Amino acid sequence: MRLSAVALATLALVVCGAPPGAVALAPGTDKVEELRRQANKARDDLDKLDKDLKEQIHKSSAAREKLKDTVSKLTLADAEYEKLRGPLAQLAGSSYMTPTSSGSLALFGSADPEDALRAASDVSHLADAKERLLKTAGDLRQRREDLVNEQQNLQSQTALGAAKVSKQRKIVFARINQITDKLNQMLKRLDLDRDTRLTLQCDTSLAKEATQFPNGLIPSKYLCKLPQKPFLLRADAALTFYKLNTAYRKRFGKDICLRDAYRDLKEQQRLYYTRPGFAAVPGRSNHGLGQAIDMCGGIENQGSLQFNWMRANSLTYGWFHPSWAYSSPFEPWHWEFGTGEKASQD
Repeated sequence: MRLSAVALATLALVVCGAPPGAVALAPGTDKVEELRRQANKARDDLDKLDKDLKEQIHKSSAAREKLKDTVSKLTLADAEYEKLRGPLAQLAGSSYMTPTSSGSLALFGSADPEDALRAASDVSHLADAKERLLKTAGDLRQRREDLVNEQQNLQSQTALGAAKVSKQRKIVFARINQITDKLNQMLKRLDLDRDTRLTLQCDTSLAKEATQFPNGLIPSKYLCKLPQKPFLLRADAALTFYKLNTAYRKRFGKDICLRDAYRDLKEQQRLYYTRPGFAAVPGRSNHGLGQAIDMCGGIENQGSLQFNWMRANSLTYGWFHPSWAYSSPFEPWHWEFGTGEKASQD
């Protein structure tokens, strides 16, 4: 069982916190902080429960491996003991057939002292061999008994471990459900506006980590949603875009129109194949870094009211129209954030 999508969104919303430079929160900031505090506590509780669960799984796995090894050793011991059955049977038959009077007394009755001594040596050698055989058999029997006992104990431990893992899983899952319901109820009571929700969900600390991934291959964890679905941007770019979008909406009464934002490698390849000479080579586009957007709604027309407003105000929020987009190729709709190039002044 996994956290539901709602639970993940809820935890992400409140645990990360509002990043530096984020827009101001709605009047219910104190309630947001309480929600965040509860979510942090819930996260710590789940971490501990998850750690206990993993420890139980590790112990159970180790017991199974030890049981497997013990069974293997027991099989070998049985095979070795089986090899001794023939010699032991012969020894038992020999002891039964040979009178007890034979031995040292019989040897002294020999007419030839030299023959008697040779016979005595043979008997002593046979006695030693029999003693070693009996000792080996005894050791193997004891070893087998020990392994059987160990096997039984390990089987009990394995069964107990499996039961503990099952119980721990139920505890974790029940706690997740309890936490999810509680946080969702708290979240509903907050009645946050859209932009505040987006800001709380966007963790700016992930922006630096996002740079470690190749162009167009940034995992969704490191990207933030924009008000214009389904578009995404890198966290730092998204947070400033929220502010830019708010200012634009105050001026024009609607959100900025978007045609494109973050673009994965597959989509960049598709564009390159369909628009050779216009689209960037896959792996070279700033869209693949999550730092570029293509706009519409009038902004795509150079000299329009919307374009001129963007040109006059976008730098306040870290966005600009790159110099190359004025001519080579001509892309008035393309704007960037934090790509290192200064905005064109012409």
